[in-house]
Amino acid sequence: MIKVMHVITTLGPAGAETMLCRVAAGMDGTRFENEVVSLTGVLDLAERMQAIGVRVRTLGMKKSVPNPLLVMRLAQWIRESKPDVIQTWMYHANLVGALAARLVGDVPVVWGIHHSALDPRVDKRRTMLVNRACAFLSGKLPARIVCCSEASLSIHKKLSYAAEKLEVIPNGFDLERVKPDATARVSVREELGIPVDALVIGIAARFHPHKDHRNFVRAAAQLHKQIPEIQFLLCGLDITWQNSQLAGWIEAAGVRDCCHLLGLRRDIPRLFAGMDIATTASRSEAFPIAIGEAMACGTPCVVTDVGDSAMIVDQTGIVVAPGDPDALAEAWRKLIEAGPEVRCRLGMAARRRVQHHFALPAIVDRYQAIYAQLAAGAPQGVPAPSLSHCAR
Repeated sequence: MIKVMHVITTLGPAGAETMLCRVAAGMDGTRFENEVVSLTGVLDLAERMQAIGVRVRTLGMKKSVPNPLLVMRLAQWIRESKPDVIQTWMYHANLVGALAARLVGDVPVVWGIHHSALDPRVDKRRTMLVNRACAFLSGKLPARIVCCSEASLSIHKKLSYAAEKLEVIPNGFDLERVKPDATARVSVREELGIPVDALVIGIAARFHPHKDHRNFVRAAAQLHKQIPEIQFLLCGLDITWQNSQLAGWIEAAGVRDCCHLLGLRRDIPRLFAGMDIATTASRSEAFPIAIGEAMACGTPCVVTDVGDSAMIVDQTGIVVAPGDPDALAEAWRKLIEAGPEVRCRLGMAARRRVQHHFALPAIVDRYQAIYAQLAAGAPQGVPAPSLSHCAR
């Protein structure tokens, strides 16, 4: 039995945290045993982990600054748990987890990177500093460095991360759980209180500058002028009318009556399956899970050209420049004017693309292969082939 300790910055409802849950749930329980340590007390997904028998603990870190005392506490937990491999997820956990492992001895550490480019205008200075520290230490601390996208790998290679240790394992999707739903179109519209034949464009993203909801709202206002009956569905962390900044943008744009803010949801696949078009409006992404899920649900997508978004949708959707609401609105309009049959064909092609390139079992197998190799004492810094062949 190979024991894997996962160390993650938070267990909040976001991309890396979701992938940790999926990977742990998909691993072979006869070969692997998982446990999770969260640096902070944000534990939204802890119940999901515990439901599959995964132990979850928190170090109780208050700020996004590695605390030497917490590093020592984690080192003690590592000594007690005796994992064969430590998998860390995101910058702060990469640094804290690797330093704690070094205090214990020769436990191989796999870093997980789920960012692309950091923006000093948006990202915290502490995060920028931790990223630089990780780049400096990447040649010594981790055995392997897994990026969730080709864009992320390229960016971190330029940041002087140890190139020989970098590899890409993209996000994966459970196609039995995330799939088309013929009843969703009616049920979603009934929930929103809109006509069953209403066109719905949706975005699932937490409220964060990287997701650029202001760009989405500006594009929505433009399309609403051309198609007054259009409806917009928004969901994610802090996507509520209590968010005064978001509500203010919507009010100012004159689209309050056609915007539906649903907050955090547990039925995202149903919402995607009920949309006519799924979209991002982001200024920065690595591998957007929301787009992969929408594609798996058979919904055509419009994405901004950030991270691996263009590669993910390929010919099954439309790609526009980030920060350009005119282009975003025009792309939505094109898909609407193309008609339901074209959207259906694109959606089914999108699902097939996810099946071929991003099916969860194949992604989990790649993580398991790394853990098995390192547990067996395989040489460090020998990455598996990337998925760059998926680009076309």
